[in-house]
Amino acid sequence: MPVTLKNKEPIVVPRAIQRRAGLNRAERLEFRARGGVITITAKPPSAASEYTTEQRRAIDARLADAKKGLTHGPFTAAQAARFLRNEIKARTKKPSKTG
Repeated sequence: MPVTLKNKEPIVVPRAIQRRAGLNRAERLEFRARGGVITITAKPPSAASEYTTEQRRAIDARLADAKKGLTHGPFTAAQAARFLRNEIKARTKKPSKTG
């Protein structure tokens, strides 16, 4: 769908194109130009704008608590695989009969 550029007028993205792209009203768009091609992509909201200040504080507090608790890692891929294999073995062992 061709659009004609005019002096001192904003570029208007036709409604049909907005619907096809799944764009919502007031969505932020990012423009990139390279080799005569303009790419327009929807810019996701930042985490700062996604949560209220109170929600962000609660999330940060929970993350801080998580750092204090039981953690494993950091791992290399091989160490992570070994750790997971050992965890699976430990959790699938049949209890021994006593008594």
